[in-house]
Amino acid sequence: MNKRVKRLLRPFVYGTLSPKTVQSLRFQWWYLTSYVPRMLSSGVRTPRVRYFGTTVVPSLNHLQSLNLLAPTKTCRVMTRFGSDKAWNGYTPVYSALFGDRCDQPLRILELGLGTNNEDVLSNMGVFGAPGASLRGWRQLFPQAHVYGADIDRGILFEEDRIKTFHCDQLDAASIRELWSRPELRDGADIIIEDGLHTLEANISFLEGSLGHLRPGGIYVTEDIGADCFDEWFDRLEKTYSKQYPKYEFAFVTLSERGYNNMLVVRRAAD
Repeated sequence: MNKRVKRLLRPFVYGTLSPKTVQSLRFQWWYLTSYVPRMLSSGVRTPRVRYFGTTVVPSLNHLQSLNLLAPTKTCRVMTRFGSDKAWNGYTPVYSALFGDRCDQPLRILELGLGTNNEDVLSNMGVFGAPGASLRGWRQLFPQAHVYGADIDRGILFEEDRIKTFHCDQLDAASIRELWSRPELRDGADIIIEDGLHTLEANISFLEGSLGHLRPGGIYVTEDIGADCFDEWFDRLEKTYSKQYPKYEFAFVTLSERGYNNMLVVRRAAD
């Protein structure tokens, strides 16, 4: 959430409003100040995309011409559930990646449920909405089974077509245990890493999970900081593009100086 919104909501969020009320206010503010202006605007902003590895079928080449200002259903759904993916600019990318697969019976896994426990690193604050993105994916993919994982055992839950598990992404054994779950033994079609936003954590989960991506599937690492670009580019060029010859890697830069950047990986369809 941007600083102006936080400033306007501060008298309320530390007062008597419930978390659900705060989330509703956030959605209304976003809708009026971001979504509606984008619907009325003819503006265009494209990401900077750098590709590594083999060009697979279907390719990720279309990401470089994506209009980040175009409003999408993914933007609305995620923000209504309390996810910050639209605030961070990711939802137009997800709409372009997944729009033609929404009616398929996919398996989706997202690491990082959005804990509201302020004692946990990379938390969403006391008014965060744990599981918001999972519920968004469930609505966007009505035939899919959605799975989540988090280091905070206190926010794990199970609902219709959603099941969550514990995982410490800095622990290789914990990652192996996650993928050994009966529901995940056959891998996933979509894997999204939105956990602990450090290079070490990103690399740990990528290396422990990329082999579990199904043919034709997509893997995404969110929230990569500009200070890590050189390390990522070096690993993608010298290591991962050679280690995974059937995968295409696209580094999507949305913020040249910030943390709203993504690594998108597609495995070739068999």
